[in-house]
Amino acid sequence: MTDATPPVDDDPYLWLEDVTGERALGWVRARNAETAARLTGGERFDRVRDELREVLDSDNRIPYVRRRGEHLYNFWRDATHPRGLWRRTTLEEYRTAAPDWQVLIDVDALAEAEGENWVWQGAAVLRPGLRRCLVELSRGGADATVVREFDLERLEFVDGGFELPEAKSSVGWIDEDHIYVGTDFGEGSLTSSGYPRLVREWRRGTPLAEAPVVFEGKPEDVSVRAYHDATEGWERDFVRRNVDFYRSELYLRTADGLVRIDVPEDANASVHREWLLVRTRTPWGEYPAGALLAARLDGFLAGERAMTVLFEPDAHTSLDYYAWTRNHLVLGTLSDVKTRLRVLTPAHGGWRDEPLAGVPEVGSVDLVGTDPHEGDEFFLDVTGFTEPSKLVRGVVGGQLETLRQAPAFFDSTGLVAEQFFATSADGTRIPYFVVGAHENRPGPTLLTGYGGFEVSQTPYYSGMTGRGWLARGGTYVLANIRGGGEYGPDWHNQAIKANRHRVYEDFAAVAADLVERGITTPERLGIQGGSNGGLLTGVMLTRYPGLFGAVVSQVPLLDMRRYHKLLAGASWMAEYGDPDDPADWAYLSRYSPYQNVHSGRKYPPALFVTSTRDDRVHPAHARKMVARMREQGHDVGYYENIEGGHGAAADNAQLAFKWALVFEFLWERLAGDQRR
Repeated sequence: MTDATPPVDDDPYLWLEDVTGERALGWVRARNAETAARLTGGERFDRVRDELREVLDSDNRIPYVRRRGEHLYNFWRDATHPRGLWRRTTLEEYRTAAPDWQVLIDVDALAEAEGENWVWQGAAVLRPGLRRCLVELSRGGADATVVREFDLERLEFVDGGFELPEAKSSVGWIDEDHIYVGTDFGEGSLTSSGYPRLVREWRRGTPLAEAPVVFEGKPEDVSVRAYHDATEGWERDFVRRNVDFYRSELYLRTADGLVRIDVPEDANASVHREWLLVRTRTPWGEYPAGALLAARLDGFLAGERAMTVLFEPDAHTSLDYYAWTRNHLVLGTLSDVKTRLRVLTPAHGGWRDEPLAGVPEVGSVDLVGTDPHEGDEFFLDVTGFTEPSKLVRGVVGGQLETLRQAPAFFDSTGLVAEQFFATSADGTRIPYFVVGAHENRPGPTLLTGYGGFEVSQTPYYSGMTGRGWLARGGTYVLANIRGGGEYGPDWHNQAIKANRHRVYEDFAAVAADLVERGITTPERLGIQGGSNGGLLTGVMLTRYPGLFGAVVSQVPLLDMRRYHKLLAGASWMAEYGDPDDPADWAYLSRYSPYQNVHSGRKYPPALFVTSTRDDRVHPAHARKMVARMREQGHDVGYYENIEGGHGAAADNAQLAFKWALVFEFLWERLAGDQRR
């Protein structure tokens, strides 16, 4: 269907949108059995699955931590605790080889005691006392959670405390007796995207239905939320209205009502102590897109508009992330997709700007955490394609300390990581990384990418990819295509809505460049992507089938005709467009994989993987695509985990099984190795 007429619901496979319907689940179980019979049971599958499980359950993995007061908190899964432990220790203990962890919540024990399939989704701890928290647990890994109050001194759930039933809720502490709540209050309380449309202030011991409304958004908004800033001496409250995925409004809540912080809707505004920071996505007056600006909040609210430029992008460098310590601002930038760190400090007469000394120049450096309340400590994760992660601690102005070093999960001898550039259809240079051994070229190659929502793809160490692919002679490729944020917001803005074709042209250019350089051949080139990346690989399957020997699409969007009607899909219309608008459907219809797969055409073999419990991207996308491809006689496989959420796995056993399926499929199709 390629005309500009808004689509109608004439889909013969609509019944597969009934997530837990008996007929739909019967179809799922039949497809799962077929895929298991085809891909599992061989010696290689069993070996890969066991090796991946060993990586996931390894006691030598880094237990990443988050500082809350005197304690470092960690969530940990292993073979003995597949659902996980929420625990804490001190920095002194963490420095030892075997820290003494205090277990706060044993999710496995809780799930067994309550007869529930609990999956940990996090906890919001009350400041400044740090004595209570709001724990979020989901059934089977869904985005929707139940919320329960937990006492961090008694180590038990609070009888009669704050509690919410399963919903896509937003909660946050105000003080010990008040919280902000956005949840499903009944008809009309959710946006068309399925998130809270209004937020209430709930006082302990009172009915939630009687809690006063703080803010009410519009039905077509994505969501609204409120939060309390507990910074000592700067206590205040904010409301954020998310108009769409990229536009929002920030309000300061005062005794006289809500005061709008008047920055462009598509800019991101945040507040720390006396400072307002604004990150631009498009030009704002004299300030370019991708800049980070600062002003004193009181002056800005009084009408002053002069701002200090803390960061300004150039053709090679963009702002990746930033975070406050108590007194400093840490900036992470990307220079041709390589991380550089700087520290900015407010000072009399301006801001001091210095490099963060001592950080190794490897593939990428991620900021694991800071504590903007107490001090100037920060934690970094330093990693590369062939360099296992290191957890590094520092205090601004001091020396860096390596707290933990992850083990090498695969032999990287002979492996090299290189960066190349391909030329897309419009002449744009597209960077990509290649990891592998030169003597294996041309050979089986796995290309992956994302290309959406301004998400940058940076180098990282993966024991899973290493064991399942690299150590077995494969080459791995990570493409930095447009739609991401590798070169700032313009890199993303060039490829949204009507210009989305550039994402796919970029990826196709990388594929062609790999062949031209002799790294692989079309028959031995496989692709894999998840979520928006699953849409990417679905489009490549239908539009560029001759470039690839195998395609893996995980938890994907595929039916762009109905995506906005399925679960959280409406929240992504700022990225893709509105299928009900004839002008938008005119371009969506040209690439929507579900509408563009046809009989009589030759496609590479494909494997689709999703989860019943994914309540973000509806499993019907993959279900319907596979049903249509089967009807047309194409070579297609399918596996749907009955639980697992958007990650398609609820525990390490499921995750290892899922990835073993993917690697087995790729080895069979790209190397011709059948059931080894």
